[in-house]
Amino acid sequence: MSIRSLLLLLICLALAAFVALNWGLVTQPTELSLLVSAVSAPLGLVLLGFTLALAAVFIAVIASMQTTLLMDGRRHTKELAAQRELADKAEASRFTELKTFVAEELVRLSRERVEGAQQLQTRLDGLQAALVQRVDEQANSLAAAVGQLEDHVRSGVARTGGAA
Repeated sequence: MSIRSLLLLLICLALAAFVALNWGLVTQPTELSLLVSAVSAPLGLVLLGFTLALAAVFIAVIASMQTTLLMDGRRHTKELAAQRELADKAEASRFTELKTFVAEELVRLSRERVEGAQQLQTRLDGLQAALVQRVDEQANSLAAAVGQLEDHVRSGVARTGGAA
């Protein structure tokens, strides 16, 4: 039980005790003025009736406010659930877009790697062909130089008369 409820209960019990202890005075008739006429009635009962009517009005207002708050709370809960669902869908779509983007990037990078490997292989083949051609040229040049040296050595041997 909350402190407010306990305080309200204590006030109601005090009022009930006050009325019970003073019941004779509460029910004693008195002349009451109603602005246009006068009536003989128990003032205590009239005031007690007004107090109970006022309490009933306050209880009705509180019940109305509580009902309004509960309805607003439910409406807010539904709106929050709808917003949460929208956020979850948006997040899922972002993940799907990210997955698609990563897959496309992987395909692009794989294609670039294959193209780069092909270009490298083409370049290596060209360099190998150039190297083979150069080696052949050097071999031919060396063979020509050796041939000239042989001719030179033979002509030198022939001039000296074969006396070597």
